[in-house]
Amino acid sequence: MKRYSVFAIAREAARYHTGWARAWRKPEPKRRYQVVIIGAGGHGLATAYYLGKNFGITDVAILEKGWLGGGNTGRNTTIIRSNYLQDPSAAIYEKARSLYEGLSQDLNYNVMFSPRGVLMLAQTEHELRGYQRTVHANRLQGIETEMIGPREVKRLCPIMNIDGPRYPVLGALWQARGGTARHDAVAWGYARACSDMGMDIIQTCEVTGIRSEGGRVTGVSTTKGEIDCDKLGVVVAGHSGVLAEKAGFRLPIESVALQALVSEPIKPCMDVVVMANTVHGYMSQSDKGEMVIGGGTDGFVNYTQRGSFQHIEETVRALTETFPMISRLKMLRQWGGIVDVTGDRSPILSKTPLENCFVNCGWGTGGFKAIPGSGWGFAELMAKGHSPLTAEFGLERFREGRFIDESVAAGVAH
Repeated sequence: MKRYSVFAIAREAARYHTGWARAWRKPEPKRRYQVVIIGAGGHGLATAYYLGKNFGITDVAILEKGWLGGGNTGRNTTIIRSNYLQDPSAAIYEKARSLYEGLSQDLNYNVMFSPRGVLMLAQTEHELRGYQRTVHANRLQGIETEMIGPREVKRLCPIMNIDGPRYPVLGALWQARGGTARHDAVAWGYARACSDMGMDIIQTCEVTGIRSEGGRVTGVSTTKGEIDCDKLGVVVAGHSGVLAEKAGFRLPIESVALQALVSEPIKPCMDVVVMANTVHGYMSQSDKGEMVIGGGTDGFVNYTQRGSFQHIEETVRALTETFPMISRLKMLRQWGGIVDVTGDRSPILSKTPLENCFVNCGWGTGGFKAIPGSGWGFAELMAKGHSPLTAEFGLERFREGRFIDESVAAGVAH
C-alpha cells in the first residue's frame, strides 16, 4: 500500500496523478477463511482491522451485500461523543472517542475528525437534573464533561435562541472533545488498511444462509458461492434479526428508520454540534456549509432507507424555535437509515447460541460514534472469547435482567 503524504501528493501532481493505486483490492472470494465478517460497514471493517492489528488474524473475509459503507455508515449525522451515564456505555464510547483522535494517523487516511465540541441542551428542569447527574457519573468514569449555563451556550452558538417561549435553554451538557468525522472516510480508511493486511473485502456478495454442524458454525452460503470459516461475525445493523434467523436464533431487537437531511450550503455560522433532545432534533454544519439535521426514529418497525415528509417536517418544526434562522433555508436532500434498537437502548456484542458465531448489533442511533471502540472490543471477543469492553453487552443480560438502560439517561431521542 502506497503511503499517503504531502510528498506523495507532490510526486503524483508532477506526473498528473497517474500513479495512484486502488485504495483496496477487489478479490474473488476464497473457499475458506479463518474468520468471515458479514457487513462491510464501519463496525465490520473496524472489527477486521483490529483482528489484524491487535491479534495478527489476517485470514479474514468481509462480505457486503451492497457496496462498502453503503448502509448506516454512509447515512448518519456523524456525531461523536462519549458522555453516557452507565459505566459500560461510557467505557466503550470513550474508547471510541479516544481512538478517533488518532485514527487518521493510525490508518494513514484523513478521516476528517473535528473535535468541535458537543452541546446537549437542557430545556426542561427534568433534563437539567438528568445532565447534572451525568456530569457526576462522567467524573467518576474519567470522562471530561461539564454543565454550562445559558450565557455560555449562547457564546458557543450565537445563532441559537436561548429564550424560546416553549423550551428556553436552561443550560447544557458540554463535551469539548466531542465532535464529528467524515463517515465515508472512516469506512474507506479501515477498508484500505484491511486490504493492505491481505484481507478480502467482497462487495455485492449477499449471504443467503449460515451453515452449521453439531451446534457450531461451519460457513456461509452466498450469491458468490459457499465459503467455509472457523469463526463468523454478524455485523449488519438493521438486518441483524434477518441474519440471526438464518443462524437459527432470535435477537431482542427491532429495526426502524432514522431520518436525516441537509440544507443548502451557507456561510459558516455554527462550529459546534447541538443536540436538543426535548424537541427531538440535533444539528451541526458540514465543511461544505450544509446544516446537517437529524431527529428521532420512526414510531413503527420498517426497513426503508427513504425519508418521509412527515418526520422531516416534525424535526424541522421543532428546531426552528431554537434556531430561527433555519426557517429561511431550503432543504438540499434527505435520507433514511435502518437502525436496530434493543429494549434498553444499548448494543449487543456477544457470543450466540451457535458456537463460534458472534453478533454485534443494537446500536440504535449511536452506531457511528462507537465504530473504533466497537471494532476494538468485538475483535477481542472474537479472538479471545472475552473482552472487558463487551462483557456487559452480552445476550444473556436480557434473560438475567441486567439491563444497561440508556433510553433516557443518554438523552438520546430514540
